[in-house]
Amino acid sequence: MATNTQQQQNRQQHGADDEVTPVATANAGKDGFPDEKKTDLMTNVEAAEVSDGSTHDLTKPATAFDVITHSIHLKDDPSLPAITVRSMFLGLGLSVFGGTMSGIYYFKPQSISISASFLAIISYLMGKGMALVIPRKGRIGHLLNPGPFNIKEHLAIVIMASSATVTALGLEIITTERLYYDKRTSEALAFFMLLSSQFLGYGMAGLMRRILVYPSVMLWPSNIPINSMLESLHLDLPENRKPLRVFVYVFCAVFVWEIFPQWICPLLAGVSIFCLANRTSPVFTNIFGGSSGNEGLGLFSLCFDWNYITSPLYYPVSSLISQGIGICGCIALFTGVYYSNIWNAQNYPFLSQLIFSNTSTVENAEQWNQSAAVGPDGRIDMAAVETLGLPSFAASNVLNVLLTNMCIAAAIAHLFMWNPTELKTAFQFLKPSEIWAGVRRLPGRVRHPSRTRIEEMKPHYDPHFRLTQNYKECPDWWYGILFVGSVVVGLVVIYQSDSTLPWWGFLIACLVGYLLLVVLGSMEAMSGVAFTIQSIVQMIGGYIQPGHPVANMYFSLYGYNALRQGISFASGLKFGQYGHLAPRVTFAMQVLGTLVGTVLNYAMANTIIDNQADILKSVYGSNIWSGQAAQQFNAQAVTFGGLPHEMFSIGGKYPWVPLATLLGFVAPLPFWLAHRRWPHLGLSYVNTPVILFYMCYLNLGINSGIMMFFLLGFVSQGYIRRKFPNTFVRYNYLVSAGLDGGTAVMIFILSFAVLGAAKAPIAFPNYWGNPASGFFDYCYKSQAA
Repeated sequence: MATNTQQQQNRQQHGADDEVTPVATANAGKDGFPDEKKTDLMTNVEAAEVSDGSTHDLTKPATAFDVITHSIHLKDDPSLPAITVRSMFLGLGLSVFGGTMSGIYYFKPQSISISASFLAIISYLMGKGMALVIPRKGRIGHLLNPGPFNIKEHLAIVIMASSATVTALGLEIITTERLYYDKRTSEALAFFMLLSSQFLGYGMAGLMRRILVYPSVMLWPSNIPINSMLESLHLDLPENRKPLRVFVYVFCAVFVWEIFPQWICPLLAGVSIFCLANRTSPVFTNIFGGSSGNEGLGLFSLCFDWNYITSPLYYPVSSLISQGIGICGCIALFTGVYYSNIWNAQNYPFLSQLIFSNTSTVENAEQWNQSAAVGPDGRIDMAAVETLGLPSFAASNVLNVLLTNMCIAAAIAHLFMWNPTELKTAFQFLKPSEIWAGVRRLPGRVRHPSRTRIEEMKPHYDPHFRLTQNYKECPDWWYGILFVGSVVVGLVVIYQSDSTLPWWGFLIACLVGYLLLVVLGSMEAMSGVAFTIQSIVQMIGGYIQPGHPVANMYFSLYGYNALRQGISFASGLKFGQYGHLAPRVTFAMQVLGTLVGTVLNYAMANTIIDNQADILKSVYGSNIWSGQAAQQFNAQAVTFGGLPHEMFSIGGKYPWVPLATLLGFVAPLPFWLAHRRWPHLGLSYVNTPVILFYMCYLNLGINSGIMMFFLLGFVSQGYIRRKFPNTFVRYNYLVSAGLDGGTAVMIFILSFAVLGAAKAPIAFPNYWGNPASGFFDYCYKSQAA
């Protein structure tokens, strides 16, 4: 993730609109790359030549243009096949794995995802293995094994599998309706609901690709290490063999190790010295506990389960510092608010996503009687609400929603303060002349820009985009059909499912998602930071149609889920563009991967709900399963959708939740003004939105891994990267991919074998490392819990 100081220095050195010289595809070596070893931004190379003939020290901050031209080759070989039997077999196989795992991870007590690095490495090893083992003689042999495993096949596999690993957020509605409304939607209707909400975002992002994908400033930083890794792997250099062996060793080691913290010895998920010293203190539990969902903040806990440490090796030091400031603020804020009894905090659990009755106490956390307040028609019964009283949040949940609103407002302000040049460049596509030029293009008439058109393209287009023009472009009407088809199917779904969301509410949700995609997609593309803003979308839906919690869930589905899927799709398009993959292949792989992932997501959700419903509805869940995501979604639908004015307007119960949005807009201002006055203080490294995001980060899940996250992150990025840069480049991301991959495969096996994903769980015998009752880290647990 590029820092703001880097971006400012880059604008001074090269400017935002440096002319990009087309690079020919001649003199390409194996797999379309030059024979000489490529230069990497993270090596100790002193200087490299840039487009204007000057030199730029690659050990210092780099512009977006420098990054995409020096870390990824501007060479291509259009003759390399991408769609082969081998790529389809591996792509579909990894998509099945990814779709299954993303369905399982939705019900985990910690937010986890499949690493793209793992998918890249494992597919490379499998592809090379198939190329070596499968005979090439005869027609069948040539069909099954057309030659060496090439980078275009590799790109197609990773794109398909990565698309399948993105969880379909429609699972929130399926889970919530089954757990809290005793309603099971038919398989066909659920499938079309999931698919229409996914492809709606795809259509939006595809039509916006001239804004979100083509420009150089739309960097999508998370793609660059993966693209660079693929290029390095396919150079087949001798020095790449040892890192790959290290990947295999790490993968196998963590694969075996994970059976211990996940099943045999859950104590290893969070060892708290403080709780072992005092097992009777609820204060110690709230602050130092964290081995189970919603147990505590995990301060100073030692975690030996990579599943809950969540890949700290990718984050640069500047990001880790902002995250660390936010985590420290989170611990101070949560404990301060709770023990000051703000919002009657001590009447409710320290951490929880449920909604509670006003008569609750910490010893008897009584949930609000939602079934009595929400009628069979999906609408709020205000007479019942007057009898029950308004629902209440745990203080941590109030802070989570409040800070999320502040965070997204701060992110928008941060973008306009620190990146005005990039914004101006990126949104030149919205000029009336550009819009009119797009309108005049008839569907399918122009397959791809002519060579003359390419030469006339504006200099702020990504130079890799020019190389993709050797292939047929996806015409706008493809994305238009995807968008319109999703809208039509979505309209059918909201009426067939008795969602109570009217057609005009559905169209407003689509409009909200579209507008937010422009802003948040651009922000994530330039900074690499992704923010969760579902609460804002639900708040908008609630004020548009108050008293309708079920309608609010569907408003969020087609507003927020479409937004997130659109961002994911745009990132995938950029990934394919960096790899010079044919745009139509990229499109097809993402659509196919999403289809596979959606089916597996739905299947896993149904079987887990069937077997773990009681745990999913409980306050703490377990160290294996948790319904916290559905609990939070349901709570916000009932409050934002059902009682927005009573709960959040001026004079309501939590008026500062929406008002905090206004504070968010001014939060970055002091740092920006101070930086302009004292530019050498390094205040540009302070990322206010990231700090605010992490100030509510510990509001749910297993928090025992947070200290190990920062310890390993600073060792990797702060020590090894500085002291041993070559070692860092060769091993850091491969080791991280091995840890992620070995963990994911073992969890996949254990989930079905013993953890209850498809049948009753098989518990390991109880002993000191797997206590029969209470939290696994021996923190105090009240009888009420």
